[in-house]
Amino acid sequence: MERGKEQGLMVPRLMPQQNPLEQLQAKFKEVENGFRTWLAKQSMPVEAAVVTGTSAAQGAAIGAFMGTLTNDISSSLPTPQSSLNPQAMASLQQAQALSGGPLVQARNFAVMTGVNAGISCVMRRLRGKEDVQSSMVAAFGSGAMFSLVSGIGGPNQAANAVSSGLFFALVQGGLFQLGKKFSQPPAEDPYYSRTRSMLNSLGLQNYEKNFKKGLLTDSTLPLLTDSALRDVKIPPGPRLLILDHIQRDPELREKLGSRG
Repeated sequence: MERGKEQGLMVPRLMPQQNPLEQLQAKFKEVENGFRTWLAKQSMPVEAAVVTGTSAAQGAAIGAFMGTLTNDISSSLPTPQSSLNPQAMASLQQAQALSGGPLVQARNFAVMTGVNAGISCVMRRLRGKEDVQSSMVAAFGSGAMFSLVSGIGGPNQAANAVSSGLFFALVQGGLFQLGKKFSQPPAEDPYYSRTRSMLNSLGLQNYEKNFKKGLLTDSTLPLLTDSALRDVKIPPGPRLLILDHIQRDPELREKLGSRG
């Protein structure tokens, strides 16, 4: 009886303890998923306001950090003089805006990221999808607002806000299309669908490129020989597996018999 109690007491001690960091990550993920579920059920104005606020807070944090790195540059810039010509004055003001301290950069990045996220949220709710048009509209708005609040627009703020918005939109559109292109899986070659299936079933999918290099398409599977596979530099073990699979496949065996 005592031994049973001892064994019962030993069971909890033998159980592995969970990593506190993994527990924290799982809890954070749970809270994040719950927040997203709640946000998806809200009306468009509420969702846009929340998304704008959270994105602005993140942008402010990034801007404050960058501002600490550029604070020394800002202090070394000369003070604008009224005697400077308008073009030189505008250039100096732009340099000061882009190299401001933590508070200045926090404000600039908060506006840029908040406006971008807010417009993206509204466009997604209105159009029901995220595409390059929505991305460019959001980038135009964030670029224009960034130009206005940062002071990089110079004397003609309206025209420079439009030009900055267009620049942001073009860059964002290009990045969106580039990311979409690289995220799409490569199109599968229809001439190697049966070959691909065979190699996957045998765990030899890495040798598909050897078949393509030797132009050994699906139509040549019944005709494969050891020498043909050797010519495309497939090792002896995989060659035996491939030839055995072809001999066991009823359809391929039938084609091989009819050709014989």
